[in-house]
Amino acid sequence: MPRRFPRPRSILKRRHRDVGVAATGRSLLGERLGARYDEARDRYGAGWVWSGIAVFVVALLLLITWPLIHVHLQALTALKLMSGDTVPAPIRAITVEPFTTQDLTLQTDAGPVLARMYTPVKHPNAPGLVVFHGVHHLGMNEPRLMSFASAMASVGLQVLTPELPDIKDYHISESSVAVIGSSTKWFAQRKGKPVGVLGLSFSGGLSLVAAANPAYRPSMKVLLAVGAQDAMERVAAYYRTGEAPRPDGSLETLPAHEYGPLVLEYEHVEEFVPSGDTEAIRKVLRAHLYEDKQAEQDAMEDLSPRQQAEAAELMDAGSTAVQAMLRTSALRHQKELAGLSPETHLGELTVPVFLLHGEADNIIPAAETLWMASELRSTTLQAALVSPVLSHIDMQKSPSAWDEFQLVHFMARVLHAIER
Repeated sequence: MPRRFPRPRSILKRRHRDVGVAATGRSLLGERLGARYDEARDRYGAGWVWSGIAVFVVALLLLITWPLIHVHLQALTALKLMSGDTVPAPIRAITVEPFTTQDLTLQTDAGPVLARMYTPVKHPNAPGLVVFHGVHHLGMNEPRLMSFASAMASVGLQVLTPELPDIKDYHISESSVAVIGSSTKWFAQRKGKPVGVLGLSFSGGLSLVAAANPAYRPSMKVLLAVGAQDAMERVAAYYRTGEAPRPDGSLETLPAHEYGPLVLEYEHVEEFVPSGDTEAIRKVLRAHLYEDKQAEQDAMEDLSPRQQAEAAELMDAGSTAVQAMLRTSALRHQKELAGLSPETHLGELTVPVFLLHGEADNIIPAAETLWMASELRSTTLQAALVSPVLSHIDMQKSPSAWDEFQLVHFMARVLHAIER
């Protein structure tokens, strides 16, 4: 038989009846809740009832916002541990856990790589973070790096710190890009998922170069560059002039630290002294960069008077003669410097990027981070912060409450991106 459809009037009646039932149900529920409220008010007093409701609402809000609060407490804890400050006991109880360390030799595409793993005891499968040290002869044993890795492991990340042989010996080279990429790939394969990458100083710039390589890109979940370079040629010019142009056309004026030009001289010492003096002068520069005063004194005493004069001149990066030689060297290695500069690769990046720079950095000026922020795609750049709380990669004491909050919030966003 053909199906009979109810008349529109019948449907309206049914809907009216259903609405009436629902309204009656809501009325009964309201009456019951009202009765419970009257009973509680009579027994405990209206003040206690409203206090209970307030406590419930606060507890609900805390439950909803706890992940956001917790990651900010993690960030605050990590920053305090890095700077050597005391973490308040209640916060420490929530955020800090013990960790173990293990020295490893990674078998990577770039060859064997020495490294150290920091693993949280309670979370051995925690999200991974690879931290690459800056230009320093102690490599993965550099105290600031160890402090940073320890702090991040304490708040629940598994941290790998590979050693970069060239960077350790004050050479900024393309071979370090391969070690950065291969070490990250090794850790991602071990974890079974992409990992966070953090590069300090020149290693931050080289990490960005590695992130543009299709062979390494899938292994990187997020990248934080701290005090990094955008254009090596522009940084080399800063060492000669003490001036760093910003993207908006303004000029940052800050005398460069002697460390910067000395690294460039050490890298190509054969271009600054006669060929017969190269090794003797290199020995002096190495001891000076390694901060070994006795070795530097011994090396100077082994030089002839003429060589001593050459070494003394190179130590004075502000002299007209040395600046001219630095300019000539930069022009000679223009192509090489471009290959070590993120600026030519930033448009290709798809890995989420965070940029952090110290406002008073006189090794790599903060203008470099401003350039990178202006060149990265908006979908790639997650946040950029130039902070007075940092110098180069060192924490400064007594920051203002606002500056400290900005840095804590920035690091909380980084931690959230790594952990999610």
